[in-house]
Amino acid sequence: MDFKIEHTWDGFPVKHEPVFVRLNPGDRGVTMEVSAPFFNDPPAPLGEPGKPFNELWNYEVVEAFFLNDLTKQYLEVELCPHGQHLVLLLSGRRNVWKQELALSFKVSRGETKWEGRAYLPWTYFPPNVTKFNSFAIHGSSDKRSYEALYPVPQHELQQGQKPDFHRLEYFKPFNFNTLLGEEWKQPESDLWLREKPDI
Repeated sequence: MDFKIEHTWDGFPVKHEPVFVRLNPGDRGVTMEVSAPFFNDPPAPLGEPGKPFNELWNYEVVEAFFLNDLTKQYLEVELCPHGQHLVLLLSGRRNVWKQELALSFKVSRGETKWEGRAYLPWTYFPPNVTKFNSFAIHGSSDKRSYEALYPVPQHELQQGQKPDFHRLEYFKPFNFNTLLGEEWKQPESDLWLREKPDI
């Protein structure tokens, strides 16, 4: 499953090569691959590459959100070109109940482009994922750019509205059966079965 992030969060075309996200079946999970321009702005987070980094959304990242539209349970994955990552489990809009989960994530980076590959185990996904969105962020202060696979439609924008990637109503239908075949059923997740806050 291939996705290109070709618009800003509010529906304008991006002015660079679009960020490319690919989902592939993996062993007991999904591989998320990213191919994106490397802006190197803002500078790298101070955290160790390969490790979770809290508030990674303040840096240069590509994000994917997997949502159960009925329960409003969702998985948020953030990948940084400098090697840090952040995995959040949310139950209800913005309601994080587990964060900084471990992730197998590898990055290769050139001067103007970076590629990342992360393995997302089924245990991280909420039951019955039905919707999806993906985002990219880069730049500092007034040059900060927020991009969305499925942006807020321009006719629905409010005056003074700010980018908000947790507007779940703008996510679009998504079905893992497209990737894994009609007979496939999402494995149960021990993590989500015992959902309770640990933060």
